[in-house]
Amino acid sequence: MHQPALRYRQIHLDYHTSPDIPGVGADFDPDHFADTLTRAHVDSVTTFARCHHGHIYYQSKQHPERIHPNLARPNLLPDQIEACHRRGIRVPIYTTVQWDEYTADEHRDWLLVNEEGQLYSTKPLDAGFYRFCDVLHPGYRQFLKDHTRELFEMMPVDGLFFDIVQPRHSLARHWLDAMDIAGFDPEDSNARQRFAARVIDEWKLEMTEFIKSLPQYTEACTIFYNAGHVGPRHRPTRDAYTHYEIESLPSGGWGYLHFPLTARYVRGMGKDSLGMTGKFHTAWGDFHSYKNPAALEFECLQMLAVGSKCSVGDQLHPSGVLDPYTYELIGEVYAQVERKQPWCDGAAPVSEIGVFTPEEFGARKSEFAASAERQPDSALGAVRMLQELHHQFDMISTDRDLSPYRLLILPDSIPVDEALAARLRVYLDHGGAILASHESGLKPDEDAFALDAFGVAYVGQAPYSPDFLVPGDELREALKPTGHVMYERGLAVRAHDGARVLAEVEIPYFNRTWRHFCSHRHTPSAQTIGYPGVIENGRVIYFTHPVFKQYRHNAPRWCKQLVQNAIDRLMPQPLVSTNGPSSLLTALSDQQQPRRRILHALHYIPERRGQAFDTVEDIIPLHDTRFSVAVDGEASGVSLVPESQPVDFTQDAGRVTFTVPRIEGHAMIEIAMR
Repeated sequence: MHQPALRYRQIHLDYHTSPDIPGVGADFDPDHFADTLTRAHVDSVTTFARCHHGHIYYQSKQHPERIHPNLARPNLLPDQIEACHRRGIRVPIYTTVQWDEYTADEHRDWLLVNEEGQLYSTKPLDAGFYRFCDVLHPGYRQFLKDHTRELFEMMPVDGLFFDIVQPRHSLARHWLDAMDIAGFDPEDSNARQRFAARVIDEWKLEMTEFIKSLPQYTEACTIFYNAGHVGPRHRPTRDAYTHYEIESLPSGGWGYLHFPLTARYVRGMGKDSLGMTGKFHTAWGDFHSYKNPAALEFECLQMLAVGSKCSVGDQLHPSGVLDPYTYELIGEVYAQVERKQPWCDGAAPVSEIGVFTPEEFGARKSEFAASAERQPDSALGAVRMLQELHHQFDMISTDRDLSPYRLLILPDSIPVDEALAARLRVYLDHGGAILASHESGLKPDEDAFALDAFGVAYVGQAPYSPDFLVPGDELREALKPTGHVMYERGLAVRAHDGARVLAEVEIPYFNRTWRHFCSHRHTPSAQTIGYPGVIENGRVIYFTHPVFKQYRHNAPRWCKQLVQNAIDRLMPQPLVSTNGPSSLLTALSDQQQPRRRILHALHYIPERRGQAFDTVEDIIPLHDTRFSVAVDGEASGVSLVPESQPVDFTQDAGRVTFTVPRIEGHAMIEIAMR
C-alpha cells in the first residue's frame, strides 16, 4: 500500500461550534487565514467538515439539515482548503464518528446502550456531546458513507481524520442479535468487549475500502482513525491506516510519559507517525489560553527526537479568525522544527533494548480495552526509568523481531506462553539477554514459570510486605550494603541449582495489621534473610518485586540503581553514555544519505506547578556535557546542527567521545561517518 509522506509542521484545528453562537465564520478571510499559517511555518492543517455538535461547515447537498444554523461563511471548509492549497499547505479533513450531538438528538436508535439500558456518558442535564453513536447500526453506517462520499464530490480531499473511533460495546437489540449470530455471549463482559473491538475494526477496514473505491480518491489521500491512543490493539487494522497520529496532550490527561511510551511502540508498526499535542494550557476547548513556550518546544522537539512528525492542536474562534498570538507561539517552535528537519528526514531510530508492553496482554481484558488511553503503571515506570538512565529502547509486542536487541525487558506483568518461551530461548541461544521482574515469565493463568532460563521456581506471594532488598556485591554500585524497602509486594521463589542470588530479601518483624504494628507506616527489618530478591541465571536476571510499577508510583532511586546495575551486567557499554543529569533525555537515530548518526539531547524539566498536571516553564541550560556514543565505522567529524558548529572528539574501540559546551533545551549532534 502506498503511504503518503507526512508533513512535519501540522495544525489540528478544532471547530466544535455551538448552534447558539451567531455569525459563525463571519470574519473569515481566506488570505489572512492562510497567511497566518504560512508565517507560523505550518505546512499542513486539519480542518472541519463536521464537528461534535453534529454541524457541517460547507453547503452539503446530501445533508443540508446539518449545516450549522448560523454559518455566515457558506463554504467555510472549501474556502479554507483553496486558500491553503495556493500556499502549498496540505489540508486533511476532519469529521466525527462516535460523538455527534445532532445525531444523538435526532436518531436515538443510532446510539450505544449500556448494561443499565441507558445511553453512554452525557446525562440529560449535563453539558456536553458525549453520547456514543453506533457504527454497527446500518442507518448510521450508511450516513457515514454518504457523508464521506460527498466530501470527495464537493472538494479536494488531501486526507481524512475520523475522530472518536473506540471499541465500545452496546446492549441494543441489534447488538444482542449480532453477538448471538457471531458466537459471542452477551452476558460475558469480556465477550462483549471483544465483540466491540471486532465491530470497530471491521468498520474501519470497510470504510477505508469504501474510500479507495471512490472515483476521486488518489493514493496521496491520508486516512486515520483516532481513539486518543495507538497501541497493540491497532495491529489487526493496519491496512485501514496510512499513518498513525498519537494524540497526547500532556496537560490534557495524557501526562508526559504517554507520548514517549506510545511513540516508541508505534515507530515499530511500519508506518509514518506524528505526535499531537496542543497549544492549550490544559486541553481541547480551552479558549484564550496559551501553553508555556518551553513546554510546547519540548513537546514538539521530543517528537522529532523519537522519529515522529509534529502536530499542534488549536481551536478556531467561531468568527473564523485565527488567534495571532497562538500562531506567534507555534511559529517560534515550528521555525526550529523547519531548521532541524534535514537531520530527521528518513532517520531511523537506533535502539538496543526491547521492552515488552503489558498493554498487549491487558488489552485482552475488558477493563483495558474499554479505556483507549490506559497505560499500565509498569510500562510507564519502565519508560521513565530508562529515559532517566539514557538508554536507547523500543516498546515492543510479541509480533516483533527480537534479534535487533541486545537486551529484552519484561516489566512486572508479561505472561509467557509456550510460543513466546520458545522464541525467548532462541533469542538467548543467539547471545541475547533478558531482565524480567515479578510476574513476568509466569504462564498465563498459571502460577508457574514458562521459561527455565529464569532459574527460579514459583513458591507464591511473598509472605511479607513491605520487605527489604539487600544488594550483593554484584549489584552494589552506588548503593549501601543494607536493606532497601520495597513498597510493593513481591513473589517468593526458590533459586535453581546453579542460579546465583544477587540480592537477598530481609523480612520485617511482622506485617502491619490491627493486631500488631509499629510506628506510622511499616515495620522495620528484623535483619533476617527470608528469600531471594534478585536471581541471575546465565544471561537472565530476574527481580521478584514489581520494580517498574514501584518506580512509577514513588520513584525510589534505589530501584532505578538496582535495575541499572543489572543492565550493566547484562549489557555493558550501552549505545549512549553521558555525565548529564537524569533530567537529560537522549535519543539516537541514523541517516543513510548522507551517512551520519544523530544524537538528540533534550533538557526540559516538567514540574507539578498545579494540582492537575505537569508543565515546563523554564529552560535550564547544561554546560560541558560529555557523551560517548557507539558507532559502526570511522567518524569524520562531530558538529552541532543546524548551527554547523564543530565539536572536538576522540574515537576509540568503536566509540566516539565528545563534550557539548552548552545544551539549552534541545541540541542535535551530528556524527558524520566516512
